[in-house]
Amino acid sequence: MKYDFTTLADRNGTGSVKWIEMMAANPNTPGDVVPFSVADMEFKQAPELTAALLEFTKDLIIGYTIPTGAYFDAVRLWMKKRHSWNVEEDWIICSEGVIPGFYNAIAACTRPGDAVIIMPPVYPPFFQAVEANKCRIEANTLIVKNGRYEINFEDLAKKAKKPETRALLFCSPHNPVGRVWTKEELERVAEICLENELVLISDEIHFDLVMPGFHHQIAAAMGEDIANNAITLTAPSKTFNIAGLHGANVIIKNEGLRKRYLDALSTKNAHPGLNIFAYHACETAYTRCEAWLDELLKILDNNKKLAEAFMQNRIPAIKVFPLEGTYLQWWDCRALGMNNKELEHFMTHEAFLFLDEGYIFGECGGGFERINLACPAQILEKALERLEMALRKGGIHPGV
Repeated sequence: MKYDFTTLADRNGTGSVKWIEMMAANPNTPGDVVPFSVADMEFKQAPELTAALLEFTKDLIIGYTIPTGAYFDAVRLWMKKRHSWNVEEDWIICSEGVIPGFYNAIAACTRPGDAVIIMPPVYPPFFQAVEANKCRIEANTLIVKNGRYEINFEDLAKKAKKPETRALLFCSPHNPVGRVWTKEELERVAEICLENELVLISDEIHFDLVMPGFHHQIAAAMGEDIANNAITLTAPSKTFNIAGLHGANVIIKNEGLRKRYLDALSTKNAHPGLNIFAYHACETAYTRCEAWLDELLKILDNNKKLAEAFMQNRIPAIKVFPLEGTYLQWWDCRALGMNNKELEHFMTHEAFLFLDEGYIFGECGGGFERINLACPAQILEKALERLEMALRKGGIHPGV
């Protein structure tokens, strides 16, 4: 391989959120333990990106900055090349992240007291964004069929028909269950939204991180009617491990809907802009770092298979759901017989395994864990071995 996906960088003392949270959760954590929680990678970003940012800073005046034509061209080229989506420049609104983007999208589409549909178990800020806009959550809980999560379309249609429901906040690929929705599933989701005049707010931040054999379909790219009813949130942040630069692109074809989005921003004295480095990083990532991404996807697929095989052979009591997209694997740990607090304590104090607890993704996530697989394979394997040893030491049968 051309790129280094085996060296582990020391992130202690750098302000890394997950490393700080790990030590807060258990100050007695051994020094060689790596956290597997917050969704950024334990890989250095592409060397082409680092070199470009270093070159960019030479003689740079760090003043007020707006996106250039080259920036928009890079975003448009990426959407067309990787996702077969023809995007116009004026559809693109820069945002300081996908989370601020969907907070504002809800504000643009609702009034206090309205309802917004979400699909738990789901990314915790989805709950927070609905509530922060003084709206009510309509939970269209995902269902499990044949060991795979699916959308409960009967329930979705029922909740979409409620007169107070104004939007669907959709996660595609889905975090945390790892589903890459099929075109048929997306068409049905879009149809229900159109039939009931719900705006489709689609968080597609993980859209580049899709495992071999699966294909991510951008919902808004499926047709004119859908595009005119959608707010699509994308970013290079997860793809290229640059979340700390806080840069995203909100893409809205419908001029009226785009105006509502911008008007909602203006009421908060906010503006559609990024910091100077985020612009350059996004442009560089989308024009010079595709080869790095292609190698990364192979590493993630190998890590996925490593964890699946380890659990199947050595801890079959933990069920691993198929990972189709994202680098976040979803584990069903309910057979271990622990409640949420017991499971969390066991992981952080006995196994020294720092994950995202399933209950933060909604009540239906209780007894589950989400693990971030974006790390060197040898680090992941050591963590899995620690888990097995802790289970046996604690007298908890791993199911072998």
